[in-house]
Amino acid sequence: QAQLAESGGGLVQAGGSLKLSCAASGRSFSSHTMGWFRQTPGAKREFVADILGDGRSTNYVDSVKGRFTISRDTATDTIYLSMNSLKPEDTAVYYCAADTLPYSSIRCRRHDMLDWGKGTLVTVSS
Repeated sequence: QAQLAESGGGLVQAGGSLKLSCAASGRSFSSHTMGWFRQTPGAKREFVADILGDGRSTNYVDSVKGRFTISRDTATDTIYLSMNSLKPEDTAVYYCAADTLPYSSIRCRRHDMLDWGKGTLVTVSS
């Protein structure tokens, strides 16, 4: 049973930085894309960024390009999301996700094909 555990959320002022972590366990993730989604109340879960199993290929939603960086420690199956220049509109619950099959980007993957963490809240005050 896959387990994804996020940490690092919190309250930060606009313009500040946070770094999220997601530790994965329970199965092999080495060939599987992992990434981050976010969700605000009443909205659909939105893709933020992902990183392929090689630990190098990445994808980002346009609204975070240049501000967020996703990285991966392949030795520990841990991914990170470094968030800089945070804006109030970045406020959301951030979820870690991992593909259940070796595939490509999880941007458009069916959500029932992904394993999910429980989420961590990021609040950016203006």
